[in-house]
Amino acid sequence: MQTLKLNVDGMSCSHCENSIKNALNSLKGVSNINIDLNLKTVEIVFENLEVDLIKQTIENLGFDVIN
Repeated sequence: MQTLKLNVDGMSCSHCENSIKNALNSLKGVSNINIDLNLKTVEIVFENLEVDLIKQTIENLGFDVIN
């Protein structure tokens, strides 16, 4: 298992949070997602996934991955 913490710009409400969670949960290998709207962070626990795929999945929703 790996843990990845990303700074994501553009998240402001529970709808944003749910959109990201639903999209990431659709990726095979994601086991846990924690989102903090105040800190604008997304923490993902996963295995057998490319980090670029995770970032691209979030960006495809219209959010900006900062790191």
